[in-house]
Amino acid sequence: MSLLAFSSYALNGVDAQKFLQGQVTVDTERLAENETRYTAICDLKGRIHFGLWLKKINPESFEIVVAQDQAEEFAKHIKKFGAFSKMTLSEQGAVFPKVVNHQTEFNTTETDISEWQKQAIMTGQAWITQATEHEFQPQELRLHQREGVNYDKGCYLGQEIVARLWFKAKPKHWLHLVQGTGEAPASATQLNNDVEVVNSIANDESYLALVVAKPAALQELGLQVLELPEALSGDVARPQ
Repeated sequence: MSLLAFSSYALNGVDAQKFLQGQVTVDTERLAENETRYTAICDLKGRIHFGLWLKKINPESFEIVVAQDQAEEFAKHIKKFGAFSKMTLSEQGAVFPKVVNHQTEFNTTETDISEWQKQAIMTGQAWITQATEHEFQPQELRLHQREGVNYDKGCYLGQEIVARLWFKAKPKHWLHLVQGTGEAPASATQLNNDVEVVNSIANDESYLALVVAKPAALQELGLQVLELPEALSGDVARPQ
């Protein structure tokens, strides 16, 4: 039985798009309507504080889904930063995920969350929970390859560091799909100094996991590296 659950929110009002533009890593102005996109709100160190699935109904109406264990903190964050914006955040209740064409969609019909976890991991759809908040930079999770980061948009929380890492540096660690033996390690587990678990799930006598790692460190641990979908299998660094 999976303990993972998701909460849905509606953000409505004339300032909704403008407010989110100053919060999330994706460009909300260019976001296609009725398309769910996984994106992030970063902290001032450029690490992901909240991971969220964002759907733009129109510029004044957005649906937002977060892991349930981040929901209360997320709502407080929005109300704090959005106190002077003309908009309202309202909780819509529990929703359930399903993978459709390598993307996650949510609705109110109950689904097998363990099955979603396995499919999400195998398609490189890393997600953030309370255990992994403030741990990873968007680039390390290949969020830009999922169209969840726009490096050319204006200011948002942590933008200075996120942009600097993209334009002037190359990450030493990034997302890989691996298979290991034994019990599935919990999220945020450090398998060694250069391998940290983002998400994992038991798979017969082994486990599948998305880890942020140095490639050489995976070989040292004897983990089998599996292929990610083509869109997520390239170099995470900015093309030179």
